Amino acid sequence: MNLEKTLSDFQNDLSRQGMSPNTIASYLTAVRQFYAHSTVLTVETLQDFRKQLMEHYRPSTVNARISAINRYLSFIHAQKEEAPPSILPPLPKAAPLPDSYRLYAVRMQQKSYLDSIISQEDYEHLKASLLSDNNMSWYFLIHFLGSTGVRVGELIQIKVEHLHLGYMDLYSKGGKVRRIYFPDRLCKEALPWYTSQGRKSGFLFTNKSGKPLTPRWIHSYLKVLAVRYGVDPRTVYPHSFRHRFAKNFLKKFNDISLLADLMGHESIETTRIYLTHSTSEQRQTIDQIVTW
Repeated sequence: MNLEKTLSDFQNDLSRQGMSPNTIASYLTAVRQFYAHSTVLTVETLQDFRKQLMEHYRPSTVNARISAINRYLSFIHAQKEEAPPSILPPLPKAAPLPDSYRLYAVRMQQKSYLDSIISQEDYEHLKASLLSDNNMSWYFLIHFLGSTGVRVGELIQIKVEHLHLGYMDLYSKGGKVRRIYFPDRLCKEALPWYTSQGRKSGFLFTNKSGKPLTPRWIHSYLKVLAVRYGVDPRTVYPHSFRHRFAKNFLKKFNDISLLADLMGHESIETTRIYLTHSTSEQRQTIDQIVTW
């Protein structure tokens, strides 16, 4: 088999599908690694290659290589269907590989996705610390993130006018409207402070020039605040407070359908993740339940 010609065609096919250069490079590396291990494509050589990967790499790396090999197998299969046999690269003599054959990914126990979400205690600690230091602008920024479940890109669109209304409507390209509600308690706390600062209209979260903060700046400065106030920086990022809102909402009002609407999720399946538990919550549950 003319391996370089086949890999070149495979590369062109991946490029046509819109894959990034880095992804294409990693796929080609995986295929070259396979052919360094074996010169023939058979069920046995593929399974042996998978075993070798498991012995030398982490599960995430193994699965990335397997994904690349499976994409390559699909490419080979498509070539067989589309091209006349006379112009296909000759395959080495070996047991035929079924066209539907694919390698299975390595199953691994995932660390709970919710482990990286800020705890309620740390959330309250951050707010209390900012309030104590009279850093009201960042106190309200974190308060709005945790009390509304907005994305950071939505947060920077909030205006004083929206607080008077108690909600903000966002329009998508498809013409859909998502309404974000601002709790009455939050509005009653925020409006007097912004009024005292001469902020009767316009965006809430701005820099010294009066322009809206950027998501990147918010993300970076939240890390600074986390270190300053002794909170794990890995749990302090804009989306973490959105997750905290969802967890708190379900704890007090267990309506996942309503939460999906409030979060702006297209599918309720996306919202179901909040029904699972973090590692620490699982540990606490086990300690409380298992007494035998």
